[in-house]
Amino acid sequence: MADKIKKLRKEKGLSQEALAELASVSVSTIKFIEQNQRSPSLPMLFKLLYILEPNASVWE
Repeated sequence: MADKIKKLRKEKGLSQEALAELASVSVSTIKFIEQNQRSPSLPMLFKLLYILEPNASVWE
């Protein structure tokens, strides 16, 4: 999951700082998630997914 979040963030051209701001979390939270040192809560995972992939089939 960590690699997928990082890959999507880079594909969208977002820095960790920008993603953190959009998700209303700290930059360290994004770093920990991307380094697989912390798993996002389910609400956080959905928030990141919505930011990074708003047209994902999960929303249909």
